[in-house]
Amino acid sequence: SPQVQPFLPQWLAQPKLVQKRIKDNLVPIRDVPGIHPRLLKKLQMNGIESFFPVQAEVIPAVLQSASNGYLMGQGGYRPKDICVSAPTGSGKTLSFVIPIVQVLLDRVVCQVRALVVLPTKELAQQVSKVFNIYTDGTGLKVVLITGQKSFAKEQEMLVQKKVTGYCSLADIIVATPGRLTDHISQTPGFSLTQLRFLIVDEADRMIDDMHQNCLNQIVKAAFQVENDSGSSVLFQRTKPGPVTAASSCYPQIPLQKLLFSATLTQDPEKLQQLDLFQPRLFTSVYSEKKTLGDGTEAEQDTNKKYILPEGLSQCYVPCDLNSKPLLLLHFMLTMKFTRVLCFTNSREASHRLFLLVQAFGGVTAAEFSSRLPPNERQRTMKEFEQGKIQLLISTDATARGIDVKGVNYVINYDAPQFIRTYIHRVGRTARAGKVGVAFSLVLRIQERRFLRMLKDAGIQDIKKHPVKGNSLKPLVQQYEEALSKLEKTVK
Repeated sequence: SPQVQPFLPQWLAQPKLVQKRIKDNLVPIRDVPGIHPRLLKKLQMNGIESFFPVQAEVIPAVLQSASNGYLMGQGGYRPKDICVSAPTGSGKTLSFVIPIVQVLLDRVVCQVRALVVLPTKELAQQVSKVFNIYTDGTGLKVVLITGQKSFAKEQEMLVQKKVTGYCSLADIIVATPGRLTDHISQTPGFSLTQLRFLIVDEADRMIDDMHQNCLNQIVKAAFQVENDSGSSVLFQRTKPGPVTAASSCYPQIPLQKLLFSATLTQDPEKLQQLDLFQPRLFTSVYSEKKTLGDGTEAEQDTNKKYILPEGLSQCYVPCDLNSKPLLLLHFMLTMKFTRVLCFTNSREASHRLFLLVQAFGGVTAAEFSSRLPPNERQRTMKEFEQGKIQLLISTDATARGIDVKGVNYVINYDAPQFIRTYIHRVGRTARAGKVGVAFSLVLRIQERRFLRMLKDAGIQDIKKHPVKGNSLKPLVQQYEEALSKLEKTVK
């Protein structure tokens, strides 16, 4: 029977396609129209001479939608919301940082005008770092709110009480959902009524989890009528709707939403919850038409839902439970893999595996999980990037979206249960046009389901990579000693 195709709204059905091949389609930064000379200079100081395809498309789109400063768009129209679906490591962060900093360059009064919401502290830190580079010397203030400081301390960073009332100390806020909603409800003088940009990064996760409520609260706070200071009624916002004489008599600050993700949901109902306004979708997740020798076009793997980085090779190793730790040691010690990011499915599994590798010896390893305080995680990350640590054992929560420099191998020690988890894990390597290899250790009972999951997602090019028992034999004795050593310490 023919499959029922969900009805896709036009913007989803006919997105703006962005080139996937990063290396062949770099655009010199001077060729992207409308970027402020000051930012061009900053980009060059940071060694950036060209933009990736996503950046070259999205930056001008955002700038154009704000070509009249941050009031209503051209001709009194609200700017359209923007969704960007592009693979891991294709440069999504800069594609919102640059235009937002530029639009806010000539602001006079400090107000919260851009808010970036991210699912994890690490991601928030990473993004605020990039904002700090590009706002440096502009007078724009970036505040990071992730609950790493005390609530009172964060309140001091956000607002200041003056005789005349409260004033904002932030133009751009980068935040995780929990802490942000606390400030919306509990921090006196914290206002989002002047918010111009709401950026939701890793959007699918923000829609899936508990965070939908957070997004609703942000929007509610943005449309709240302020009554404590009479002046701001001038800028009172109307909820999006038909433009009427009454709704257009005030200069309005439109709220524009920018959604980014490597696995942006294609589910219209989910996106509906976000209440998007005439959205435009930029995507490099699509199938290419291949021209056959005889001039006819063949539609190639139309159901390719996810796009993996180009320089990535994928393998899977069928194995049984007992041989998994041996396989990891084999890769590290016999095959001499370096800069390996290894994923398990839980904090406990990460911790146990780390202790085991440590007891075995010969591999510089570290664990990277929510068990550890943030400063320790940062130190570990730095040492990994410097090559002092060869094996980083991590959970998904910690590694999602993180840009780890120079990962050569991703090893799925535990096979991921969901395709998105797979995409995000293997996307930690082969970033920004480089090459990398992903190995998945798959139990024989999982093999069928695992391959099926990849096939359904249109991922064909994974190779079977069996490892013979003989090559593990030399490790067995030392491994058993390590195990008994561990049992003693655990007891």
